[in-house]
Amino acid sequence: MLPERTRIKICGLTREADLDAAVAAGADAVGFVLYPKSPRCVGAARAAELARRLPPFVTPVALLVNASRDEIDAARDALPHAVLQFHGDESRADCEAAGRPYLRAARMAPGLDLVDFASRFPSAQAILLDAHVEGYGGGGKVFDWSLIPANVSRPVVLSGGLHAGNVTEGILQVRPWAVDVSSGVEAAKGIKDAAAMRRFCEAVREADARIADSET
Repeated sequence: MLPERTRIKICGLTREADLDAAVAAGADAVGFVLYPKSPRCVGAARAAELARRLPPFVTPVALLVNASRDEIDAARDALPHAVLQFHGDESRADCEAAGRPYLRAARMAPGLDLVDFASRFPSAQAILLDAHVEGYGGGGKVFDWSLIPANVSRPVVLSGGLHAGNVTEGILQVRPWAVDVSSGVEAAKGIKDAAAMRRFCEAVREADARIADSET
């Protein structure tokens, strides 16, 4: 069954003002990047500082890439209420060892069997779909949404190059459980634009309204 509304995750938060603006815009979840090579990286302690500003029912998400056991433990301890997002080459055992709800990112490379990929992570809360680029993360690139099969066994989070101008179409085409945005609502890397976040959330709601209208 499709959700009554598409959930919204805004990722790569680094500043208090941006976090507050993301919440005000309507984000259901906010992401903190704990990958040292990312320009949006914040340490676990800083992420915890920011997360303490969150109101009830807005979920913090800690993004990790091939992190060591010590790094995962530090994130888990600093962010006791966070969902973990594994964005590297982690196995099911790696993801489950953390003992937390998690998202597993799939890099949509040509030839990826997404149905098989999702079946290998049955304990994931969702599979996050991102563009395949050099390194980790989608690099603000959109991938071909027609590559997404209809029979993925886990909820899908659509990511990769989304912004207010294309997220409505993405939702209408893919019907994901949630959408995830980072660079598409930025003034600079790691610096969010409050107006862009608001427009993005409004575009998501427009898609939801159009879907609801089509089903009545």
